[in-house]
Amino acid sequence: MLAAAILTVPAVSAAKSGTGPDIPLFWNATERLPKPNLTALPRLRFLTTTDFPPFNFLDSAGRLTGFHVDLARAICAELELAGKCQIQALPWDELDSALQEGEGEAVIAGLAVTAKSREKYAFSRSYLQFPARFVVRKGGQPRQPVFDALKGKKIGVQADTAHERMLRAYFANFDIVTYAEANELYQSLESGKTDAIFGDGMRLSFWLAGDQAKGCCRFAGGPYLAPEYLGTGMAIAVKADNPDLANALNYALQALTAKGTFSELYLRYFPVSFY
Repeated sequence: MLAAAILTVPAVSAAKSGTGPDIPLFWNATERLPKPNLTALPRLRFLTTTDFPPFNFLDSAGRLTGFHVDLARAICAELELAGKCQIQALPWDELDSALQEGEGEAVIAGLAVTAKSREKYAFSRSYLQFPARFVVRKGGQPRQPVFDALKGKKIGVQADTAHERMLRAYFANFDIVTYAEANELYQSLESGKTDAIFGDGMRLSFWLAGDQAKGCCRFAGGPYLAPEYLGTGMAIAVKADNPDLANALNYALQALTAKGTFSELYLRYFPVSFY
């Protein structure tokens, strides 16, 4: 019970906007980071990929776009480097060599932040994390806390995933039903075979917003953050010997959050907030 209660309190703040969506905020409003001096930086080249929508992809006209692309441009503008900013897309397996060989200064493509990757890269702070969420059918209002309301109920989760391991570790009193495929999981909730499903909040948000869900369901409880199962989220990677650039990126990310620019980008690409 204690572990579950801790999980229900996110490691970030969620900005409440009345009846609007919750916006993840990853910065302490009282923290003040020093403004970097980047006058000696000849250019700031971001490296990304084209195959990870909605973060980075090619639109119908073949133009590189996505959350990461717009975020990189906003960072450049905040650092007063718009005229020196470039964004290049490469195959995933070429990103590391391109960065190490000086073909770019930063990778914004979802490189995992791990103890091993920190040996090779310096990372900005996390700018987006992916919480686990419960989804229930509309109509009923589960009493709070949701942990109590769902105890003994049938809870669906995709098999052999971090979310299954997390569910079994922190919500052991649930009647857990596993499904091999995500579509089977979603259908179990629509059909009433399960009382709720548990999974990645971002993916669930796209399902909820899509035609497949037919407006059947909604988030309940959470968001739940558990780095030991879900990782620490997305960060921008630079070469390990360039921590000053990582700090400059932190300054820009904090400033974009304070100005509301990050929130605008988040809602542009994630209209159903997963927080």
